[in-house]
Amino acid sequence: MDLIHFRNSLPKGVKLLAVSKGQPASKIRVLVSQGQIDFGESRLQEALPKLKELNDLNVIRWHFIGSLQTNKVRQVVKAFEVIHSIDSIKLAKRVSKIAGEEGRKPKLMVQVKFREDPQKFGFNSENLLNEWNELIELPNVDVIGLMTISPIGLSANERKSLFRECRLLADKLQLKDCSMGMSGDWEQAVDAGATWIRLGALIFRSEPQPQLRIDINKMN
Repeated sequence: MDLIHFRNSLPKGVKLLAVSKGQPASKIRVLVSQGQIDFGESRLQEALPKLKELNDLNVIRWHFIGSLQTNKVRQVVKAFEVIHSIDSIKLAKRVSKIAGEEGRKPKLMVQVKFREDPQKFGFNSENLLNEWNELIELPNVDVIGLMTISPIGLSANERKSLFRECRLLADKLQLKDCSMGMSGDWEQAVDAGATWIRLGALIFRSEPQPQLRIDINKMN
């Protein structure tokens, strides 16, 4: 994939999160040379050595996108700027408490489950609305959007409908961001109003050419 062309082809306001789980640091470096600065990791034990190896690239924004266990919160808060998987008020409170202790203020995406799916966690819409005021009043965190994952087995139209529900709920809560859509359904997510799409295999499948390297010090 021509990463620069793909990113430039996305509608205004849609950002690409490169899912780098399972990928070596060397491939992440190549994508950074292409101007990609947002990377998502879901396994803390795998991610931390890569973050250390790439700490010279301080332009990278690291996003944690995996299920977050309470005993891993401190390490995630210390290492990641954005957390996409806040699936309960209990977890949000723990992140808030530890962020205060660590002098951090992570950006949070609230994970919402719009269809029954035993493989996924998250608030349902009703519970989120009931707990919303408590959630947004937590100190030391910045709630910026919603995240959702489409269950396996839905048709393209069903996925698009689910993503529209997420967009409508985010709008109701006056949230700008929706993190939704992966390699198999990102087009439906973009059509429905995603602001972040999470792509892994699709962009790592063919490594960009290093001669397109840019000056990372000039990137925002």
